[in-house]
Amino acid sequence: MPFQHFLEEKSNILLNLKNKIMKNNLAVPVSIIIAGLMIAGAVYFTKSVPSNANNQAAVANAVNQKKVGAPSPITKDDHVLGNPNAEITMFEYSDTECPFCKKFHATMVRLMDQYGKNGKIKWVYRHFPLDSIHSKTRKESEATECAAELGGEEAFWTYINRIYEITPANNGLDVAELPKIAEFAGIDVNNFNECLSSGRYAQKVENDFQDGLQAGVEGTPHTVIADKNGNLIPLSGALSYDQLVAGLESMLNETNK
Repeated sequence: MPFQHFLEEKSNILLNLKNKIMKNNLAVPVSIIIAGLMIAGAVYFTKSVPSNANNQAAVANAVNQKKVGAPSPITKDDHVLGNPNAEITMFEYSDTECPFCKKFHATMVRLMDQYGKNGKIKWVYRHFPLDSIHSKTRKESEATECAAELGGEEAFWTYINRIYEITPANNGLDVAELPKIAEFAGIDVNNFNECLSSGRYAQKVENDFQDGLQAGVEGTPHTVIADKNGNLIPLSGALSYDQLVAGLESMLNETNK
């Protein structure tokens, strides 16, 4: 529906509501209704008009061409937490400045405390920067890769946990915090700054993003639960712990049949 038609439809609704208010002498401020319709129109318009950001078109192209499939196989370049031989793999595609990812990251940490310690699952973290709304995410993602290079997998997970812990989200993290997080993770700050300024992990971040497109990711967080038999459960959004456990238990039950 074109935006103009949308507004015309809402204007008609508003007029009818106003007439009812006047007729019945109801004490409901018309301004409240107007404000609600303006908000609805703004949300509709925001969702209807495409962004010119560099990965917005790529997402749309992948969806239109139905390039949807499984996450690519785990390689040495991936970041994996948990038992390498676990029955279940949790592939997460995430954006460090996404507020829903911030919330979901804490849920995943809790899940790993429950299921990761007994070796049932492993967590694969992949970058999916939403450039159109979070311009800082790619550099933050590169920063986590520098942490991995300079401090290994433990430093990577310490670094990314810290980002999600302190970022206000929605592009709110000051770039000056990135070397401070490196220091927090036990990484030499000078070496970290050299790595980050070099941009040598920009392609790694892009590779993760492209893999996400092929796996059908349209937003973040997006998680795919996979077993060793190739069965998949795609989950979109910041699901609660209980919702995540339900999907995981379903997969574990299917695997153990």
